[in-house]
Amino acid sequence: MQRARRKDKILVISGLDSATAAIYQPILARLQCVEDRLATLSNDPLPDLQLLITHILSSGGKRVRPAVTLLASSVHQEESDMSVTMAAAIELLHIATLIHDDTVDDAETRRGLATVSQLWGKNIAVLFGDYVFATSATWVCETENVRVIRRFSETIMELASGQISEFFSTFDASKARVDYEDRIYRKTASLFCTAGETGAILGNAPETSVQSLKSYGYSIGMAFQIMDDVLDFEGDSDHIGKPVGSDLANGVLTLPSIRVLEDYPGNNPVSKWFSDTRDPEQLKLALEMIMNSDAIENCYGVIQEYCAKAQSSLRDLPRGPSRESLSLLTEYIMSRTK
Repeated sequence: MQRARRKDKILVISGLDSATAAIYQPILARLQCVEDRLATLSNDPLPDLQLLITHILSSGGKRVRPAVTLLASSVHQEESDMSVTMAAAIELLHIATLIHDDTVDDAETRRGLATVSQLWGKNIAVLFGDYVFATSATWVCETENVRVIRRFSETIMELASGQISEFFSTFDASKARVDYEDRIYRKTASLFCTAGETGAILGNAPETSVQSLKSYGYSIGMAFQIMDDVLDFEGDSDHIGKPVGSDLANGVLTLPSIRVLEDYPGNNPVSKWFSDTRDPEQLKLALEMIMNSDAIENCYGVIQEYCAKAQSSLRDLPRGPSRESLSLLTEYIMSRTK
């Protein structure tokens, strides 16, 4: 838990460690406003909804996406209440996708807490996820900016299509890297793109800056997802909130697996596991091959390339605290462990 002072008020932003709090320093006060806006969901008059909302908000999070929105909106040193509203909607949309993802994946926990589907069943999880999606959309409408509203709507479509693509590509070892890159753009990087683009629009940034921040969001979003895929193999299950190797176990082809398939096309245990999931020995061999090969190291190289592209996107933006924080955020993504 990280604390920061705004005038005489103590700010409490759950889920932040010292590293993220330092990066978010220029926007901590406004990030607290985002937290306050999210907390208003608990005021719903229906007790059952209050219970569900309190549960999902209690898991916290690093608030990376709303932070990008707020930092993008202040690059040209213009702050508005609408950027706070947008940042809250961005985070709410992210939360909605997690509810649906956990339901589809039959996940039992998320950030150390039982998932909505685990506690209340899949029917309630789907309906509640829809409720959170709809709420995020109503918040975006408050901006009264047609371009922002349209981009947000497109993002919902991209997020959903990314999950659909992932579902239909499970246990299919023939999918090439281009399919993977398109899928992770849709399911992850698209929301980072929207965070950067809409934040810049609401911060009255010139169009060149809007495009730079959209490009920045794309690059760090891709890096963020690939790091997630690496952590699925290298991470601590207590930290990442799911069993190590769960993507491969569930037939989801990620970059580490793709690298092994590319480097060892013959007699590959990944292909064998996908062909016959009744043989757990093949899963074990596949995990061992990935961990003992250059696949993970190569993935770190790809992450660094995307982060370098993100840094390059910031080059023509005005120097200042917000640009510096966006730069530091790329370094954080390369070093994150959960």
